[in-house]
Amino acid sequence: MIISPPPIQTDFHFDILYQSKRSRARVGRIYTPHGIIDTPNFVAVGTNGSLKALHNHDLQDLQLMFCNTYHFMVQPGTALVKQAGGLHRFISRNQPIITDSGGFQVFSLAYGQVAKELKGQGGKKHANSVLKISEEGVLFRSYRDGAKIFLSPETSVQAQKDLGADIIIPLDELLPFHVDAEKLNASFKRTHRWELRSLHAHLQQRQQQAMFAVVHGGTNVELRQQSCAILTKEDFDGFAIGGSLGCDHEQLLTTVAATTPCLPIEKPIHLLGIGDLPAMSQCITHGIDTFDSSYPTKAGRHGMLLAKNGPVKILQSKYAADFSPIEEHCPCITCTHYSRAYLHHLFKANEPSSASLATAHNLSFMLRWMAQRRLDILCGLI
Repeated sequence: MIISPPPIQTDFHFDILYQSKRSRARVGRIYTPHGIIDTPNFVAVGTNGSLKALHNHDLQDLQLMFCNTYHFMVQPGTALVKQAGGLHRFISRNQPIITDSGGFQVFSLAYGQVAKELKGQGGKKHANSVLKISEEGVLFRSYRDGAKIFLSPETSVQAQKDLGADIIIPLDELLPFHVDAEKLNASFKRTHRWELRSLHAHLQQRQQQAMFAVVHGGTNVELRQQSCAILTKEDFDGFAIGGSLGCDHEQLLTTVAATTPCLPIEKPIHLLGIGDLPAMSQCITHGIDTFDSSYPTKAGRHGMLLAKNGPVKILQSKYAADFSPIEEHCPCITCTHYSRAYLHHLFKANEPSSASLATAHNLSFMLRWMAQRRLDILCGLI
């Protein structure tokens, strides 16, 4: 199938170019004011406006980058980013950006499941970071200086307006996997009230931004379908599947398979926080268009290099005298210039360049892997 060159568009729009006859998989394009996103696609996470170990000018092939509102609220403040001309200008990125609501990080703090990357942030740590959760929102302390910050549907949207991302997310509540039915139902209802408040605030000043609703309900299929029924009635531009997705691949796939048929086919669907190859392979068949995850870049920084025949654990001694590239015929800057032996040496010597070269390769691998999935759909293989 020949795909014609995309027309120039400045507003948010999603086109399905090809729908698989074998599954719900599709090849499409998401149009934003800052460029086009081919789908299915991988979205790398640049928490503070930068992928760790890489410069933003290294990311020309990355069509969509994920930045975290929570971190920008804490440092340097979203008002300063607005003063700088918005997030694109502040971080010198001309391609599309998606931001989250800040809820994931705040509720991770509330329920004692702070991500390792967050723990690694500088500044004084505050054991009781979340002070109060109410219908209005969440009051928490900055992990940098202890200053009080209030996160509500309205303040989250305003922060994302300050940032000026192409795609923004409404405030939702993230519960741990193991919660009882009563807590899950109470959270489910509050999350949807918050999402509708977020949408109302967003519609007051669209600013050429798109808002994706977040489908919730844990692993309860009925709640997931009820969430879809509530959210699809509203003026959202796309949908993200979030919240607890289970404790293993089987529960994840069951949840996704039960959710996507309840969402409108003409709008893009994002799966939050999933980036391993087996899960993405199967979720694409259920109609997922984009995935975000810090896994590939984090794995690279720890010496896990992605390859078609399985990951290369570069710190293993067998690579000390292996003068081949990570992957034959890989076009990334790492594979075209350096050997496994050299990367093994850099990691053993704790050279910062080891993280940069490994991250560059892993990101290139993910983008090429997704390009192959698009081709497989077009060829009728998926």
